[in-house]
Amino acid sequence: MTPARNPDLHGNAPDSASAVLLLIDVINHMDFEGGDRLLAQALPMAERLAALKRRAKAAGIPTVYANDNWGRWQSDFATLVRHCTDGAVRGRAVARALLPDDDDYFVLKPKHSAFFATPLETLLKYLGARTLILTGIATDSCVLFTAADAFLRDFELIVPEDCVAAIEPDEHRHALRYMARVMDVTVAASGALDLAGLCRRRAA
Repeated sequence: MTPARNPDLHGNAPDSASAVLLLIDVINHMDFEGGDRLLAQALPMAERLAALKRRAKAAGIPTVYANDNWGRWQSDFATLVRHCTDGAVRGRAVARALLPDDDDYFVLKPKHSAFFATPLETLLKYLGARTLILTGIATDSCVLFTAADAFLRDFELIVPEDCVAAIEPDEHRHALRYMARVMDVTVAASGALDLAGLCRRRAA
């Protein structure tokens, strides 16, 4: 006989969710060329994203952190969080503003897309998610690549334009237009998102 699936496999996080909030590369040292310019865009973004995350949690939408492993294959997410929040790194203020909670999910990614060589697709299937709210860094790189992979997997995609950031504002705007045109992404201000409505889809 097949054993029953553990009903509490993920602690306090919901085991089913029609929508998921994905935070891409927000635990980020930013110690690279252009990192100072990225920080200028990411700081105000982080404040808005933190507010969106609080609203999502109140609505029952789980958060998944998809974070680069920075080429450190022996690392883990907790180590990355400590490095970016406690170390003397450029991105410390952003990481501190977006600290993960105990009931958040996370995946480490080796490349731009949050889907490439990660368990993200399996996690989303387990949750039953069909809508992804993509946020984080950078609009024209890792957010864009993740959106493309999610589009190919037939997810409904939402990108809050004030909860993503790029080094160059022009490239940020261009990437948003491209995602909306090519990948059918809904681009809107975070405050305009009907999070409760996304949850009602699960109950329907």
